[in-house]
Parts: sequence; C-alpha cells; structure tokens
Amino acid sequence: MLQLAGPEDLQKILPMVAAFHAEMGYGTDEAHHEQAIAPLLEGVPHGAIWLIGPRMAPVGYVVVSFGWSVEYGGLDAILDEIYVRPKVRGRGMGSEALAGIAKGLREGGVRALHLEVAGDDAKTQEFYARAHFAKRDGYLFMSREL
Repeated sequence: MLQLAGPEDLQKILPMVAAFHAEMGYGTDEAHHEQAIAPLLEGVPHGAIWLIGPRMAPVGYVVVSFGWSVEYGGLDAILDEIYVRPKVRGRGMGSEALAGIAKGLREGGVRALHLEVAGDDAKTQEFYARAHFAKRDGYLFMSREL
C-alpha cells in the first residue's frame, strides 16, 4: 500500500529518515532531514515521497527525485531512498512498494528509474535485481558535492 505523502506526514517520516540515515551511516541530523524532505512534501516538482503501509502508522517510505534524460528520451527518476522498518522487513512490503512506484511512474510518463547501491552490498543488489533493476556494464554512478 503506497500513499503520496504531504506536509501533514512530516512528523511520521522524520523518525524513519533518521533511522535510515543512522543505519546507512550518513551522519545527518534532524535539521538536515527536515530541510531535505519538507519541500518534497509541499509539492516541489523535483521529487516526491510515498508512505509504505497505512497513512496513520506507515512502516516505511520511498523518495523519488525527477530529472530529464536525452539517452532515455524524456523524464527519468532516481530512487533516492527506500526504507522499511527493520521489524517488518522480509514480508514483501519493499518489493510491493518498488513495483507500485515503477508502475505509477511509468503511467506518469517516466522513461527510466535509476538507483544507487553499494558495490559490496550483495543482499541489497539481489533485492533490486528481483525488482528488475540491472547493473549497467561499464557505468559507475559518480557524485560531486556542491
């Protein structure tokens, strides 16, 4: 069950973002989290957040940001974050969320959905492979902080 999140969901999402960032070792704080997600909840065109599970007590979230790709012929998206609470992992909710996001984005005209995963994280790579994501031979996702 996926539901587009709005400003009223901020306090439900912040603890999950904090948990995910801690789990990943990002070293971010609550001010960073709020600054990063509030515009998405308010409807900026650059991305969106969906809640996984019931709106009143979500078990996770998905963040997608949007861009444009000449290679893919139009709108593309990056799966920026997906998080499911540890106590409910392994029940298929993450897989269902990815399938729902992919379907909705495709119907909305998005041509490709990209993601980044650690090269040494075989378990997560297998999870994404089951969701039909594939490595691109000869490509490496690179970043530059500005």
